Amino acid sequence: MVYGWLKRAQSLLYTPYCLLCGRRSRLHRELCGACARDLTWNRYFCGICAAPLPPESGTRRCGQCLKSPPPWDLARSPLLYAWPLDQLLQRFKFSGDLATGRLLGELLADYLAAGQILKPDVLLPVPLHNARLRKRGFNQALELARPVAQRLRLSIAENLCVRSKHTAVQSELDAVARRRNLREAFIIRRSMDGAHVAILDDVLTTGATAAALTLALRQAGAATVQVWCLARAARLP
Repeated sequence: MVYGWLKRAQSLLYTPYCLLCGRRSRLHRELCGACARDLTWNRYFCGICAAPLPPESGTRRCGQCLKSPPPWDLARSPLLYAWPLDQLLQRFKFSGDLATGRLLGELLADYLAAGQILKPDVLLPVPLHNARLRKRGFNQALELARPVAQRLRLSIAENLCVRSKHTAVQSELDAVARRRNLREAFIIRRSMDGAHVAILDDVLTTGATAAALTLALRQAGAATVQVWCLARAARLP
């Protein structure tokens, strides 16, 4: 309720303009209706890994998850990694545009608030290694998590996990190299005995990062692990 009041008050005091086309937005946020319709929404997806499925498939699990399910319990992602979302994400991550990050976090928060999800005990943004954090200046997963935590009334476990290995950039690797790159990359700092955890990241591609972090959480005692991502990308070969 308070969140709704604040958004209405903001709309009265501040006229938002779309971050994609620059036109005035009537959606009370920095995205106009036309550009919102250009986003590719992930409407038909695997309930385990959130990979897009054909509307006529009649199933809620993809072949990969039927054959070899990931270690987490479920994944949710409102959007597909496609134009124009890719432009917004790149502007956010690589140009330090935190206003764009706030918009993207709000889109994810809207999706999660409207869905039937298990509310976690812990919201865990995927951590960056200190070297990459110093270079970038911020953790994109943490910035996306802020609107989600506010909307769903969750606390962010910012210091729960550390990334102990300065790994290569995942986007430059194939699927096998991504899994190898992240072995034992995460350390959980306290017992998670019986906890329900939601991992939050920007893009889910092969799931290597989420899988490595899930295994670390399982070893610390986590009972269930969800993966929340803004965008789902096509799997790599």
